[in-house]
Amino acid sequence: MTFTIYPAIDMKDGKCVRLEQGDFDKQTVYGDNPFETAKEFAEAGASWVHMVDLDGAKAGAEQNGEHVIRVANELPCKVQIGGGIRSENDVRYYLDQGVDRVIIGSLAVRNLGLTKQLVQEFGERIAIGLDARDGYVATQGWLESSEVKAVDLGRELAEAGAQTFIYTDIAKDGMLSGPNLEEIVTLADKTATNVIASGGIKELEDLRKLKKYQDQNVIGSIVGKAIYTKQFKLEDALKLEVE
Repeated sequence: MTFTIYPAIDMKDGKCVRLEQGDFDKQTVYGDNPFETAKEFAEAGASWVHMVDLDGAKAGAEQNGEHVIRVANELPCKVQIGGGIRSENDVRYYLDQGVDRVIIGSLAVRNLGLTKQLVQEFGERIAIGLDARDGYVATQGWLESSEVKAVDLGRELAEAGAQTFIYTDIAKDGMLSGPNLEEIVTLADKTATNVIASGGIKELEDLRKLKKYQDQNVIGSIVGKAIYTKQFKLEDALKLEVE
């Protein structure tokens, strides 16, 4: 099984930003052009780019879709997008225009039935984003907490056919404090499906620790702040894919 690095582009007001623990009031701008950032990632050798429409997540509707579609159509890397995906039309909007994978987050809590339907229809082109605070799924761009346990939701959707989950520990996100390895491995074990880790990556050793579990369905990691703040080079992280 291949371990994949997903460099992240979080978009707010058309710019590339990073938040701390999902807090919209704690943002740092790292670039003015999402496409140019994605181009740099592709030139470094990234096979995937992970994009998040933060404005969309907050508003509940797509806000930065033109950047995502341009990357999908003009660059050689694959694209997965999350943020503001609240309906079947939102999913089709991206998939019909060349985006490789759409991430469903809040919708999985708000409308489990529709989410199952979309998983069954689109298969591997749907990923389920489980963004957790103290083990419970957060929604609406992490602004609201639910009473749904991430592992329970993951198990139910896996039974419905979900093939890929993206697990984010909100407390770790943007903090460079290391990933929540225990929760990531537990989710992979309980769902018996592919899990991509997100949040907290600080150093290459964090990625090596995750990769040790690739035979237990931990198939990759999203990397954001660490590469923007030059904790390590994306090129060096990508070398781990083939080590």
